[in-house]
Amino acid sequence: MLKTDKSSAANSAHEPAPVGGEATGTSMLRIFNHYLHRRTVMQVGFDVGLIVAVLVLASLAVGGSEFVWLPVTAAHGLSLAGFVFLINSATGFYQTAPKRTLSETCARALLALLLALPITYALVTLLPSAGLPARHLTLAATMVAVGVVVLHRVYASHVANPSRGASKILILGAGPAAQSVAASLRAADPHARIVGFVPGGSESEISVPRAELVALEGGLSDTALRMGVDEIVVALSERRGGNMPLRDLLDCKVFGIRVVDIATHFEKNLHQISLKHVNPGWLVFGDGFNQGAVRTAVKRVSDVLVSLLLLVISAPIMLLAALAVKLESRGPVFYRQERVGLNGAPFNVIKFRSMRTDAEKDGKPRWATKNDDRVTRVGRFIRRTRIDELPQLFNVLAGEMSMVGPRPERQYFVDELVEKIPFFAVRHSVKPGVTGWAQVRYDYGSTVEDAAAKLQYDLYYVKNHSLFLDMLILLETVAVVLTGRGAR
Repeated sequence: MLKTDKSSAANSAHEPAPVGGEATGTSMLRIFNHYLHRRTVMQVGFDVGLIVAVLVLASLAVGGSEFVWLPVTAAHGLSLAGFVFLINSATGFYQTAPKRTLSETCARALLALLLALPITYALVTLLPSAGLPARHLTLAATMVAVGVVVLHRVYASHVANPSRGASKILILGAGPAAQSVAASLRAADPHARIVGFVPGGSESEISVPRAELVALEGGLSDTALRMGVDEIVVALSERRGGNMPLRDLLDCKVFGIRVVDIATHFEKNLHQISLKHVNPGWLVFGDGFNQGAVRTAVKRVSDVLVSLLLLVISAPIMLLAALAVKLESRGPVFYRQERVGLNGAPFNVIKFRSMRTDAEKDGKPRWATKNDDRVTRVGRFIRRTRIDELPQLFNVLAGEMSMVGPRPERQYFVDELVEKIPFFAVRHSVKPGVTGWAQVRYDYGSTVEDAAAKLQYDLYYVKNHSLFLDMLILLETVAVVLTGRGAR
């Protein structure tokens, strides 16, 4: 049962706050099993809504009573908003970057405008109202809207106060685990408001500054309500021996305060499954890992369509890359190597050859490293621009790979990593991908430690994968290719 004495006192003392009424105020929203910051969702909504609204209203004003073109105009508006969203994503405007200077942000804004304005001109020119005398008014209004969207990204990055309305977070624990949670939270959201740390009853090691410790007055629920806490993260170094105040935490949950454990915290805020803080029970009894027939069919159809589209678009680039590889050095243009696929089944991955033909002349597999001396000059360029990955689109068409999924590894390394890293084999429950959550979130790695760090993102993908997350990863892949981030 709940503690009726303390609960009643807390309720009377904080009567204006509704019990079970408004949302807890958490800054993360869950959309199709993937967590997005509330601020990011609002920014995207503003950008899309403004562009579509301006284009539709301007076209109606110019076209008079021709409402028959309204659906077509709205479709053009959504297409333009999609391109602007892609450009803003690629330039990093939807990502938190507290160390970015105003000059760097303005440079990104200029690049975004140089890309977005020609696309705006092309799409508006194709509208059915293009032949009207006042068509240039629609074009001018839409271009101004796109410019406002880009400039508003600059304003939101450096002038607006993102911390306004941010969730107040109380961390239960004061040891190394609590310190790790605080560091990860501040890295993921620099404007997160950590109101303090509550030491566990049997915690012997205090790792956080003494000034940030919170003394309980009347119990955990009373203290949390008095401080206006929105979320409590349980990060106790020791959870046995009565150290977990379950009744207090239940009181907090009844009063509308969100309570999450440390594994859920890492999943929600860092979009990864922390190997240090996860256990088999959390994976088994939690949600996710949906591998239904409908999801499999939708993913396969999207894989075929996207890979065919990319093959058509990249055909000239692939021809030039094949010619360059052939002219630089003797040997095959394509490189085939056995990798581990779905459910551990082997398959041959296809890439453009980027290394010398004698790269492993001793027969012993080696990790590819940054600035690897086995890489040719052409190979260095196509690896940095990811052109060497394009032939894997044929693996996708063959059904051996997906567009999005964990990176396929060689059997030699898989055997080593399965032995050293817990849950590594779980990543083989989905098809490997040309790109993936770990590839866009973590730089290229060449050690067991790097493989463990990337596995945390792969586990997040396997647990939460959806068509929505696949689309986000493909968008981030464009940004990674354009910026050269994580090039090897």
